[in-house]
Amino acid sequence: MAELLTTEQLGFFKETGYLIVPSLLDRALCAKARDLLWASLPEDADIRRDDPGSHIGPFPEKDVSEDPLNWRVGFRWQIRRHSTDEDMIRLVYNDRLMRIAKQLLGGELREPVAGGARMGSQGPAWPNGPIDPAQNSEGIRGIYATLPFPDDAAKAHPDSNAHTDGHPFMLSVVGLIDDCPEGGGAFTVWPGSHRRLFHKCEMRYDKPRIPFYDHMPSYKGLLESKTYLEELTKILNDTEPVECSGNAGDVVFWHHRMVHCAGENHSKVIRQAVLGDLNREDLDNLRLGSPEADMWQDWSTALQNL
Repeated sequence: MAELLTTEQLGFFKETGYLIVPSLLDRALCAKARDLLWASLPEDADIRRDDPGSHIGPFPEKDVSEDPLNWRVGFRWQIRRHSTDEDMIRLVYNDRLMRIAKQLLGGELREPVAGGARMGSQGPAWPNGPIDPAQNSEGIRGIYATLPFPDDAAKAHPDSNAHTDGHPFMLSVVGLIDDCPEGGGAFTVWPGSHRRLFHKCEMRYDKPRIPFYDHMPSYKGLLESKTYLEELTKILNDTEPVECSGNAGDVVFWHHRMVHCAGENHSKVIRQAVLGDLNREDLDNLRLGSPEADMWQDWSTALQNL
């Protein structure tokens, strides 16, 4: 079976940390994902599918939901209750996409579980914290949407939300399930940041955490070294971010140490996407390795030889 990525594409991913592959998702299943997003709203919601004027954020107070499986707060709309639906697994972990992941990762890849545990089913990683994409999750991260800002809203610099993820994973994808124009809140990356930050982290594939204790609530969450934070600041000052806008079916592959954020949506349409992580079966052993070693030694021979 012929490989899908060219040597040039593999080299681009290795150098920049991301790669956009067009028309990789099934259009009918993209439509199904959009249907599931809209079906998650209560019947009396102010936002209505057939009324684009009602799509402008933020969500009104009556429509806000802090349920981790059906999150609607501010301009963010994240549906995780369908994370292991068979159709959503078929959409994200399709044969072509998995062949590309195999080209990048090598080894045996972890398979999703239809009907399995869903991201967010155990609540946030710590009180008032984020949802952990790796905790009790056997499918995609979810269906993520960003509402448009009002016309008179000031544009914030994307640096304010830029980060790297802390849960253990190797490769992730963001797939557009509807067209997303420039300025439409698309997934945004800082090219080359993965190479600069990989060796600045305390761990190879995840980040250490401070546990939460009821009687000691002040410090909790991810630990990031001084050298990591200094390099992150340099990246935000010297690297121009790239907004991965595109058409329904386009997919962004990105390295786990990539600086990224969900952009602000200053278009007229809701940004709609599906997210999923891709890992080798032996990730639990690989994550014990040193971040000082070659950052590509766990990846495919094709990437290592470039």
